[in-house]
Amino acid sequence: MSHLVSVAQLIHLQRAEEHGTGPAVRLLDVRWRLDRPEGRPEYLRAHLPGAVYVDLEHELARRGEPAEGRHPLPDSGDLQRAARGWGVNDGDVVVAYDDNRSVPAARLWWLLRRFGVDVRVLDGGIRAWAGEGMPLERGDVLPEPGGITLAGDAGGVILLEQVEAFRDGGVLLDVRTPEQYSGVHTATDPVGGHIPGAVNLPAMATVAGDGRLQRPDALRRIFAPAGVDAGTDVAVYCGSGVAAMHTALALEQSGIRALVYPGSWSQWSNTRGQPVAVGILPEGRLTHV
Repeated sequence: MSHLVSVAQLIHLQRAEEHGTGPAVRLLDVRWRLDRPEGRPEYLRAHLPGAVYVDLEHELARRGEPAEGRHPLPDSGDLQRAARGWGVNDGDVVVAYDDNRSVPAARLWWLLRRFGVDVRVLDGGIRAWAGEGMPLERGDVLPEPGGITLAGDAGGVILLEQVEAFRDGGVLLDVRTPEQYSGVHTATDPVGGHIPGAVNLPAMATVAGDGRLQRPDALRRIFAPAGVDAGTDVAVYCGSGVAAMHTALALEQSGIRALVYPGSWSQWSNTRGQPVAVGILPEGRLTHV
């Protein structure tokens, strides 16, 4: 099953709901950027009809200590309360979108699919929708509270203390930019570099020029030079656990299931004693936090 929907497929799902032949469709707008983490102003100006705004910083993450990283995973109970506030019920089809090449929408996809929710990402986001001449609306949408229950095995993660052992038997992908990976650019983290042994494959390598994900066959060709194929154990990290979930979506589309290290570099670089590799090679020049 594809974890993406096109504009045409979304319209089909909505028409099936209207005719009573398909499940309810809940649209969630996850507008967010590193330079503009509050996406509500853009949402209020224009969004897909009926879409509910999701606050990534406060609903798809929780406040934590620096040693937990910049975007710690929300507690399951908090995520369930948020999802009910978005109007989501058991059995709904959830479609998330954004205006940032599906990066923040992929975080919502990853969080909800861990609990078995039928959640998909609108490929190309709001730009694809508007590009097809489809209507947009202004203002806020305040839905009736939903009753979804998030239960079951919420796996799919690798923790800081598990990273070293995993790397010895699998491929650890660092999906930040080459400048961040090498340590040339440290951004907001205390030190630059990467986890020793991690292979660099920037998240945006999986995105086409129009903001859509590459096709599955192209994705497999993109991942292959990093040593990743259908038989590979792979885990993904980024700066703070957002872009990594986008790469997990791309891997899933190519038929590869990946773990995510949600603390990512923002946790690793804030944990005293962790090894750090500097340079363009996976092992690099070794130092420590």
